Amino acid sequence: MEALLADGHKITILAPKDDSVPKLTALGCTVRHLEMDVKGLNPLQDAKLVLRLRHHFRLIRPDVILSFTIKNNLFGALVAKAAKIPFIPNVTGLGTAFLSGGLLERVAVTLYKGAFRNLPVVFFQNEDDKALFLERGLVTEGQARCLPGSGIDLDRFASVAYPSQSEAPEFLMIARLLRDKGVLEYVEAARLVKKRHPDVRFQLLGATEAENRTAISRHVVSGWEQEGVIEYLGTVEDVRPFIEAAQCVVLPSYREGAPRTLIEAAAMARPLIATDVPGCRAVVDDGKTGFLCKVRSGESLASACEVFLALPHEKRAALGCAGRAKMEQEFGQNIVVDAYRDVIGELVPVKRLAA
Repeated sequence: MEALLADGHKITILAPKDDSVPKLTALGCTVRHLEMDVKGLNPLQDAKLVLRLRHHFRLIRPDVILSFTIKNNLFGALVAKAAKIPFIPNVTGLGTAFLSGGLLERVAVTLYKGAFRNLPVVFFQNEDDKALFLERGLVTEGQARCLPGSGIDLDRFASVAYPSQSEAPEFLMIARLLRDKGVLEYVEAARLVKKRHPDVRFQLLGATEAENRTAISRHVVSGWEQEGVIEYLGTVEDVRPFIEAAQCVVLPSYREGAPRTLIEAAAMARPLIATDVPGCRAVVDDGKTGFLCKVRSGESLASACEVFLALPHEKRAALGCAGRAKMEQEFGQNIVVDAYRDVIGELVPVKRLAA
């Protein structure tokens, strides 16, 4: 958004309002509240969302729409095509409905087919998701383009010195507290590792009570704290001090688009442990920038943690340095900005953009 504003574009943000609004307006964006139910596929609520999108699009009359998140991609595309407004979706993840199997998955696939048909461009945040959509016939080769997630500001998330050898090993997981993020496996791994290494710390940073069917309650987290297996850090505006203090950042997610927390941690030269699933394996080079483990397996995650703990201090730091180099080569945000500039230039006449 900063880059597009610098290019002279006007930007309206259409989303449920939250505490990011002051920052967005300070940048120069206009923010409009979008009422929506973010949980599941409720036909009545989704029909209301379609009507709200139609109303907002008519009022805003945008030259082009850049979309993120599942419902905005699906229903925004349908409304934008009907209004003949260029629409550029970004598939940041597939969501629980798409991965659930059964009726919900069939509904999600049908919606994607209708929404993405004839769109000029669909961005994906990893090659696995792109390949899956191509395999299922949801997009064509001509539509699909891959980005390195949302990119990373390499100056803001700068490389920092690795913690000293005298400090107790500290693992850190940053995520919304959802079962699909692998929180339960992280806790199981912590129990197993702390039996052999009682001084090792397992920290958890992220919001509880999320509006998601797989959310984990604050009450459950309190039980883990009382057990002494997890240190819960709550939520923060700036994760950088916590990444800097950690010796390793962990994300045992079931599937990701492009895991922002892993990208940020690697940019700050921290080793990573993640599941061998789409999204995560695009960020982690197994044995070079960190380690991959089996999905839905606390034992496999614990084994990866044990392998990390067995490494000498210099090797741990070297994994982090290799991760920083990978982010510099593959994940700089300039790659994403340039891709959007190119597509906007293809879809919208210059005279309209300059008006």
